[in-house]
Amino acid sequence: MLSLRMMSHAVGLPSPPPPPLHLNGNSSSTASDCVDMAKTSVAGYKWRLVIAYDGTHYAGWQYQQSPPTIQCIMEKALTRITKVEREDLLLVGASRTDAGVHAWGQVAHFVTPFNYDSLDHLHAALNGLLPSDIRVREISPAVPEFHARFSVRSKIYHYKIYNDTVMDPFQRYYAYHSAYKLNPEAMKEATKYFIGRHDFSAFANASRNDRAPNPVKNIFSFDVIEKIEVEGSGFMYRQVRNMAALLIQIGKEAIPPGIVPMILASRDRKELAKYSLSAPPHGLCLIAVNYIEKHMQLPLGCPPKSLGRSHTISKCKLPCY
Repeated sequence: MLSLRMMSHAVGLPSPPPPPLHLNGNSSSTASDCVDMAKTSVAGYKWRLVIAYDGTHYAGWQYQQSPPTIQCIMEKALTRITKVEREDLLLVGASRTDAGVHAWGQVAHFVTPFNYDSLDHLHAALNGLLPSDIRVREISPAVPEFHARFSVRSKIYHYKIYNDTVMDPFQRYYAYHSAYKLNPEAMKEATKYFIGRHDFSAFANASRNDRAPNPVKNIFSFDVIEKIEVEGSGFMYRQVRNMAALLIQIGKEAIPPGIVPMILASRDRKELAKYSLSAPPHGLCLIAVNYIEKHMQLPLGCPPKSLGRSHTISKCKLPCY
C-alpha cells in the first residue's frame, strides 16, 4: 500500500487575546514559568483533547445539526457531562476535516468555569457516551495561550492508496483503490516540482468562508520512498486530495511529471481539472498536530493528563468446586 504523508506548518496566524502568561519559550522552563490556572478565572479552565475518528458516516468536523458532524457529537457529550452549554464550552478543532475524512490525531480544546481533581473520570465518561467510531485518546489541561487552531506549528496527513488488482475489502473505507500499477519513480520525480514557495491556487477548490485565502505555501520536502511524504507551510481546501490525485495520474504514466510546474504556473483550478479530479476523501487521515512548544506546557493547579484508565482482572471471589 502506498501512503501519501503530508506535513503542514501553519504560519502567521494570530492568536486571540488570552490572559497574560509569562513563559521563557524554551524546553527547559521550570514550574515558575507556568501559569497557575486558579488565577485565570476570567477565561475559566482550558482543556485539550486528542481525538480519533472514522469519518465514514459524518459530514466532517465542523458543527452543523444535520447531517451529524464530529464536533456536533462531541459537544453533545461534553454538554451532558459538564452541564455547560455548547456556546460556553467554546469547542474548537485544529483541522476542519471534510466529510468522509478520518483522523487519528485531531486536537480540540474546550473551556469550563470549574477545575477537575482528576481527568480519568471525565475521559471514561466521554468515551462511554460517544459512538464507537469516535474515541478521545487523551485529555490534558492547557495554558490560556493554547489554541487548537492558532497555536499549530504543523499538521501531518496520510493519503493511502491501495495499489493492487483486487481491492482489499477491509481497506475499502480507508484507502483509495488503484488497480493500475503505479510507477513510484515517476511520482518521486514529480514531487520535486512542488518543493519551494509556490502559489497553489491551481490545487485548491473554491475556498470556504472559514478557510485561509492565502494560496502561497512553502513546501519544504516531498519524497517517495516506501511512501510519499511532503512537508509544507500549510494546505488549502482539498489541496492534499488534489495533489494526491495528480500524483496518481503521474504514477499511472498517463501524464509526465513535468506537468506539475505548468499547472502551478497557471494558478487556475480548471487547468488541473484537465488532468485529474480530486481524490476521494476516505483515503485521507489527519495523523497528528504539532504545536508551539511553550503553548504545550501544563498549567499549575490542574490534574495530570489522562491517557485512559487501564483495567485489570481481579481474583475470582466465587467459591471454586
